[in-house]
Amino acid sequence: MSADPAAPESQPDWLEPLFDAAGMGAVDRWAIDEQGVPSLELMEAAGAALAREVAALAVGGPVRVVCGKGNNGGDGLVVARLLRETGIAAEALLLWPADELSPDATANLERLGTDGWRLLGDEPALDALAGAGAIVDAIFGTGFAGEPREPVAGVIAAVNELRMGGVPVVACDIPSGVDAATGETAETCVGADATVTFHAPKLGHRIAPGKWRCGDLVVAPIGIPPGAPQPPAGGTIGGRVLALAPRRGRESTKFASGEVIVVGGSRGLTGAVCLASMAAIRAGAGYATAAVPDALEPILETKLTEVMTVGVDSVDGSLDVAAASTILERAERAGAVVLGPGLGRTPQAASLARHLAPHVPCPLLVDADGLNALGTDLASLASRSAPTVLTPHAGELGRLLGADSGAIAARRLDSVRRAADASGAVVVLKGDDTLVASGERLAVNVEGSPALATAGTGDVLSGTIGALLARGMEAFEAACAGVLAHSRAGRVAGERLGVESVIASDVIACLPEGLRADG
Repeated sequence: MSADPAAPESQPDWLEPLFDAAGMGAVDRWAIDEQGVPSLELMEAAGAALAREVAALAVGGPVRVVCGKGNNGGDGLVVARLLRETGIAAEALLLWPADELSPDATANLERLGTDGWRLLGDEPALDALAGAGAIVDAIFGTGFAGEPREPVAGVIAAVNELRMGGVPVVACDIPSGVDAATGETAETCVGADATVTFHAPKLGHRIAPGKWRCGDLVVAPIGIPPGAPQPPAGGTIGGRVLALAPRRGRESTKFASGEVIVVGGSRGLTGAVCLASMAAIRAGAGYATAAVPDALEPILETKLTEVMTVGVDSVDGSLDVAAASTILERAERAGAVVLGPGLGRTPQAASLARHLAPHVPCPLLVDADGLNALGTDLASLASRSAPTVLTPHAGELGRLLGADSGAIAARRLDSVRRAADASGAVVVLKGDDTLVASGERLAVNVEGSPALATAGTGDVLSGTIGALLARGMEAFEAACAGVLAHSRAGRVAGERLGVESVIASDVIACLPEGLRADG
């Protein structure tokens, strides 16, 4: 298979943990059952953290705390009590009868007192929430998935309407309607100005579209003792991954640092192969070779100083399948091949890509029109003996999976995992929350930069990851390190030039800063 067969499937220590509902439930049970922390004590700490955030955001008028029947609602009842104890007007609105609450929520309802809550019942939600200085969403917690039913859906719609009118909304743990395990959102979903979550962030806080519903994310400790179990769900990419890239020593040579061959280029699209090959050099490859249509090689030779070029068989300015033997022969000595930048969509170029992808003998990264050439045939990559990395955006991944880009955007985590399973590859689903999936391993980039929303930056990413593969990094590590370095380089470029003024070559120039490891 394409992903390194010997690679461990546990999450590496440079990933900063992200939990799903099952993982967080395991932590809670460990703290309560094995460490002796009372569950009511955890709920009190959660409510206190939430109350602090609400007090800071409230704009006048009473705080309305909308409570479900589970422990998320119990946290909300703590908020109402603590706010009232500090002199802030607050009222809890129950969406279920008191006798249906969880045991800990029931205990906190009694602590709140009968004058601090009421059952919403048949009262219109907009009427019940009218005049609020802030609204707390404590309806559903991290265990919720699916679509809210009435009357809850109507309450959520009312909360969102009031927020649009300027009333701040703070979500308890996760906005109701966001799936904490996937980031998927229900059709009816709370939009929050801030979300206070407990112990550690959840996948749904970091993955779109759920992340866009969270507002500012506050992670509050609630007294979970050290040594809590770590989740298998995934993690955010930490800067320590950059330290895993092999470094050059005094006896290093350009050959030891690895060659990257970039296969692509076509009439009107020569810039893509230039950007990818220059990024590979800047990211530490010993040397880079651009394998381009022979009719266009003089252009590339004029443009590229540090990159070697080789002209291969072409038809009307696009690569031809007859070039396969030359490219495969050169790949025998290469550290990595990047297939796709500027390749174009002619039948001949697509045929070449389909022929090369299963047979390249070294680590392979496929991007852009290289991905489009595969159609839905991800299985053709599964038998590769060397690692494979795919770097699609939502539209390209949709074509690979036979879905439209909207469906991919709505189910990003499921989509990237399906592609990784089908291909045996490391799959990088690009976006502000770029996801990297390989087997059971999952990484999320939380350092996305708007400066990267410009043509050619995807080619820069491909060349960067290609260089890290050529330098000898394991494929999942190389993909994560490349994604993080690319984002950080984009941020640096944006700070220097202004976000709207950054072009792809600026990101290449800032890669040295992006590649610096934390610490």
